[in-house]
Amino acid sequence: MAAVMAVQPLAPRPSPHMIAAWPAPKPIVAGKENQPTNKQTEQSSAAARARRERPCDGCRRRKSKCVLQEARRCVLCEFHKQACTFVEDAQPRKRKLDDGSKSDRPSKKSPTTTASSTASSSPLQQYTTPLASHLPAASLQTHIPSTVDESLSLQRHRHCKYLGPTTGLDASLIGLGCFNEKNETASQVGDLRQVTSSEYFSTHADADVPIPDDEARALAEIDATVGPHGPALIDIYFRNVHPSYPILQKKVFLDRHRRGDRLFNPPLLAAMYLLALDWWSQEPKLAQHRKPDTARLEYIAITSLTIAMQRPKISAVQAGLLLLQRSKSSTWTLTVQLVALGQDIGLHLDCSDWSIPLWERRLRKRLAWALYMQDKWSALMHGRPSHINVADWAVSSPTTEDFQEDVLPAKENSPDPEIAKGRTLFMQMIALTSIMAEVCATFYSQSAKAEYARAGRFATQLVLNRAKPVQIKLKDWFAKLPAECKMDAFAPKQLSSTGYLHLGYFATEISIHRRIVQSLDPVTADPYMLYICRSAAKTRLISAMDFVNRLRPEHLDAFWYFASTSNFALIGTFGALLMATSPAREEVEFYRWRLHEFKWTLSVSAKKANWIGGALEMLEANLGMLKGLPEKGAAVPMKQAPPAQTLSRPQFEVPHGSEEEDDDDDAMEMQDGYDLDTVSEEMDVDADGWPTELAV
Repeated sequence: MAAVMAVQPLAPRPSPHMIAAWPAPKPIVAGKENQPTNKQTEQSSAAARARRERPCDGCRRRKSKCVLQEARRCVLCEFHKQACTFVEDAQPRKRKLDDGSKSDRPSKKSPTTTASSTASSSPLQQYTTPLASHLPAASLQTHIPSTVDESLSLQRHRHCKYLGPTTGLDASLIGLGCFNEKNETASQVGDLRQVTSSEYFSTHADADVPIPDDEARALAEIDATVGPHGPALIDIYFRNVHPSYPILQKKVFLDRHRRGDRLFNPPLLAAMYLLALDWWSQEPKLAQHRKPDTARLEYIAITSLTIAMQRPKISAVQAGLLLLQRSKSSTWTLTVQLVALGQDIGLHLDCSDWSIPLWERRLRKRLAWALYMQDKWSALMHGRPSHINVADWAVSSPTTEDFQEDVLPAKENSPDPEIAKGRTLFMQMIALTSIMAEVCATFYSQSAKAEYARAGRFATQLVLNRAKPVQIKLKDWFAKLPAECKMDAFAPKQLSSTGYLHLGYFATEISIHRRIVQSLDPVTADPYMLYICRSAAKTRLISAMDFVNRLRPEHLDAFWYFASTSNFALIGTFGALLMATSPAREEVEFYRWRLHEFKWTLSVSAKKANWIGGALEMLEANLGMLKGLPEKGAAVPMKQAPPAQTLSRPQFEVPHGSEEEDDDDDAMEMQDGYDLDTVSEEMDVDADGWPTELAV
């Protein structure tokens, strides 16, 4: 600590504001996203309009777009707190490397050419030349790269790490340093960047991390694997994946890609190609060619991601999340690594008032919630404890504005209906994930399991008591689903990703009933209690299986969330559990028939969506274990029949998204088959909340 503070004596800070009294970020502090619109620029004074024929001296040196304000001072000069002058002469343009497309004359290299541009035989140039050869030299220098370099976690040659409140560096002591115009101060542990009065990051040059820097080689291998189909695959990705999973800044990426800037993060580019390849056979222009080697692409992506994670950046988190959307690549270890990486760059924090570009704040929020969902659904899928604690999660729920793709602050036009639908699905999935996470914590955490074990013969009552509030939340969530999220909200031959959202709903509901069934003891349980709990579970299983039967090609060919394979398998697992715990032979045969029917449905669907094969394998494993199920006896009539209103309730739900479906309470009653409220309200508990007696 002493070594850090002894770097240099305290000196007056050039910045006019005091760090200890950090004001709210000024409108221009984030940089280019606050540039005025074209209409505002056209309203500038005549003098400013005359001088706008050429960029100011600062923007000319930065090779950035120069946009004047009413005060005759450009946005970037205002941001960098420097004079906006027009006195320097224009610098001579550097000659672009000869790629052989213009003439056969050898090009002369300028003494000022950088190492990367002079290495004409390097893999990187070999990778970038095919797409950039038809572009003028000036188009390669755009305002987008500088915009990226002004960000916190997307800079090209630098990375950052969040400094938490309990580290060896205290925020109050960091605030005593001398900060430059970017709110950075030097120290022996890297440059320290301030984003609020109490939040800091240490920033480091990528070159400071002693790891093999094989980005050029990795990009060349990716290009060699994909060949000339890269642009087509990028279009497929943004058409089929991005609307429902918007974790990239689309316009920034496409602008860089189309202008010939190919210095992308290798694992990110490879992951985008891998996801897009799922639609290869559906593209007539691509289907006639040989499909690229997906195994090779996946190997490049994983190996390069391992290196990239040592330099924490947003692009590494994006690459990891996209790789995890592939069912074969979805591992618990990588998920945990991404959670740690996201915390390293502060994705778990509220960045709404940080002094970073507006577009980056919006991107960080979307990416944070994508990481949250990845952690929670992975925990359910693998049966592991979640690594994101609600007490340490400060990210607010996203709004429609957080999905705007523009770098400049302009009012976004009405998005394409499919894009708007994808955004709604993403936000609804976040809300559903929060409920699912509560289900896991309530019923499957180690502390909850210990409490149910201590409850003994009252475990079922305790489970039902705790199921009531979370079931109400789930019911309310489903009742309020927007119309565009219904299963029938699609046009013929138009892909619809609503399937993964509804499948997640069934997985969440099954997880509740699965715990209830596990708590039932046929020996000690009251017959009526046993009857209504198993009847409700049967209703939910039938509803979930009928949902799978109703899936159309428009659903199966669309984007499915990574947990969908596991959620399909969960339906079969639940059916196997009900079959194994059936008290009578007739019930066993019913579930045996339904499970074999479900197996046939999955096998047919897997021909259209081969990733369903994983769920089919899990179902076959469960069916194999059921071969050891002992023979059950015939059903024994109940001494006292259940109430008439319970017996008269429908056993099949109205299909989700059908014309007959209604969102009122009556429709929800039909879907639930019974109400846990009635059962749990009749239970007596003591002062500590433990059930005292059976009261049904």
